[in-house]
Amino acid sequence: MKKRWMALLLLCGVLAGCSAPKHPISDAQEGQEPETVEEDTGDASLDDPRNQDGIGDKEILVVSFGTSYNDNRRLTIGAVEQAIADAYPDYAVRRAFTSQIIIDHVKKRDGVEIDNVQQALERAADNGVKTLVVQPTHLMDGFEYQELEEELASYADAFEKVVIAKPLLSADEDFTIVAKAVAESAEEYDDKQTALCLMGHGTEAQSNRIYAQMQDKLEELGYDRCFVGTVEAEPTLEDVLAMVEEKGCRKIVLRPLMLVAGDHANNDMAGDDPASWKSVMEKEGYEVTAVVAGLGELPEVQQLYVSHLRTAMEENGL
Repeated sequence: MKKRWMALLLLCGVLAGCSAPKHPISDAQEGQEPETVEEDTGDASLDDPRNQDGIGDKEILVVSFGTSYNDNRRLTIGAVEQAIADAYPDYAVRRAFTSQIIIDHVKKRDGVEIDNVQQALERAADNGVKTLVVQPTHLMDGFEYQELEEELASYADAFEKVVIAKPLLSADEDFTIVAKAVAESAEEYDDKQTALCLMGHGTEAQSNRIYAQMQDKLEELGYDRCFVGTVEAEPTLEDVLAMVEEKGCRKIVLRPLMLVAGDHANNDMAGDDPASWKSVMEKEGYEVTAVVAGLGELPEVQQLYVSHLRTAMEENGL
């Protein structure tokens, strides 16, 4: 815990005027990322923060780490929320972010208020919600998912029924669906000489194993020029380059293995900094194309969250 708090405090030093978050969830873990973006990231007014009252007695709360990239927030998190709303019109769909840093940044920069988890739960309780179903958009069952479970437990008495659904990659079939969707999204670049390299975040938690599982699934499905690496764990960029070289590919397509295309995708993956994956690969002589699009843009991924939600609701008699 001390190490995670240190990471959080360091980021706060980068963001001028940043205060400690109300909810101590690390800003750099489990497929998520810190963001210090200041450039134009799109029109925030086009995105629905889903923080309205008048909820009714049945709510689905979609919990995400969050992103300050306005357009990508709408195209990923917003798209997942809309897919859920379309599937369950009898439920009010609301949003919560776990990153207070991102919440504060978006509010200061764009004047848009997004609930954190505590605010969303209090809003639900104040509105008389009886049945609360929570769908996290986390990729894995790691630190953040476990902390969310603990926070929900503290509000168990506020509702008649509280149900939490599984994160994105929870079963073997989930890996199959996501692997196919990501690989097929890059088919236009497939000339039998191009590698598809997927950049995940990585985590110190045991759940980091999902990246090796995804690599195994890609190979099992015959996508033998698709490789998975992480920014902050294993497999590393060096591991990915070694796999690309072994296959004899001279061209690379980069895509984030993350729900949103935020700071990591725009900078660590596709940025002009000499240390970015794109720059390192180009220095090695590869022709590189960066696809800056989060997993949340894929309809298959949106529907997978809907499927997890449906399973959780059916298992709990809803």
